[in-house]
Amino acid sequence: MRTDSPLAWSNEDTVLHAEAADKTNNFTKAQTRTTTKRLAHVFRNQFGIGKNGPGKDVVVCISSGQILLAPLFYGVVAAGGIYSAASSAFTHQELERQLKQGKSTLLLASIDTKDVAIKAAKGCDIPLSRVLIFDSMSHNRILKDATGTNHTNYLDAKAELDWPRITDPETLKKSCACLLYSSGTTGPPKGVIVSHANMVAEAILPQFMIREYFERQKQKDPSYKFEYRTLAHLPAAHIAGLQGYLVNPAVAGGPVYWMPKFDFPKFLEYNKKFRITMFFTVPPIYLLIAKSPLVTDQFASMQHAISGAAPMGAELQTMAQKKMGCYISQTWGLSETTGSVTLMKWDQNDLTGSVSPLIANHKMRIVDDDEKDVNEGDEGELIVQGPVVTQGYFDNEKATKESFTVDGQWFKTGDIGVRRNNMFYVVDRKKVCTTQSNCHFKIN
Repeated sequence: MRTDSPLAWSNEDTVLHAEAADKTNNFTKAQTRTTTKRLAHVFRNQFGIGKNGPGKDVVVCISSGQILLAPLFYGVVAAGGIYSAASSAFTHQELERQLKQGKSTLLLASIDTKDVAIKAAKGCDIPLSRVLIFDSMSHNRILKDATGTNHTNYLDAKAELDWPRITDPETLKKSCACLLYSSGTTGPPKGVIVSHANMVAEAILPQFMIREYFERQKQKDPSYKFEYRTLAHLPAAHIAGLQGYLVNPAVAGGPVYWMPKFDFPKFLEYNKKFRITMFFTVPPIYLLIAKSPLVTDQFASMQHAISGAAPMGAELQTMAQKKMGCYISQTWGLSETTGSVTLMKWDQNDLTGSVSPLIANHKMRIVDDDEKDVNEGDEGELIVQGPVVTQGYFDNEKATKESFTVDGQWFKTGDIGVRRNNMFYVVDRKKVCTTQSNCHFKIN
């Protein structure tokens, strides 16, 4: 989505990215755009990203939480590259594997992952001049190569490269903006293709649903006002972090406060300090909230919270809601669906264990092993169709074909579910989990 789109509620001076430890270290929307264009020029002209056309050059980024991540992401895409997110908890062997799978020749790494990045680059014969180390916390603005001899700070560059405005629907649908890698529990990890269209749909469709809630609240109370503020505490290499922290703030019209990594006492401190109004997090964190005596009034400003990545039982949901003083709803999705495929209305409290109804513009079927629809109320595999669904796996036709129905029209999630009263329930997995967003994962 263009940052000047009327669908975006942010203004030029809206702070979109701020360091939680020091909110004066931030990027406004205008600064994010300018930095994006400058980085795009650097990536294209200094490193050849996109020189031979879009969607060919994969740039891997391994990083902890940093306020520069959004301009780096958009800069890679604007240059014509593909942004490939790597977990900051990776070993150099895991990072090396991802570099090789994407045939990457440029690696971005936050300062705390420098050693791992250099080892992985050497294992892939990537010269250290193409390993860019960055730091944007504590008011630093550094992007230098790892040679130690070239002192060029690429963030000092002033030349800009504007991004192309893609208007053709098929190009948007079939493009590859970024790669998200599956967990690889049943074999080598696969790069999930996430397109421009996927990310725009995931940004605006849930947002439209939330805005309908705002209108209902205004009808009850004309003075009602919502200010979007969220806290980046999950890994930005997962779809929840990449979509939720890099894309959604500009649409929702408010800041994301960045933590380098999850720290529960700091998490509580920042929720209170910045009056966080909504966030997505995972059941282990809700369990901490429900059980910890440290939790008092830190969530007084919270209007709604969302849970995903693993099932959350009604008992935990009830306890966490009582502690937080707001409704918590469950969502369901995968890296292959760019995140949420289901979502609950903010003013609807469901304690049945459902993962909520389907979001608009999407279809879900529940099928047996022969891809035939089961009877209403029976269990079967959840298969989905819609604008958030991936086109498949990067450079892996076999895995792509196997992950869709025989007619190629429906993505097979591998999750076993059932529908009752228009709510979906995930009850089992047909196969061992191979995706990030519906797996248990460590908070790092």
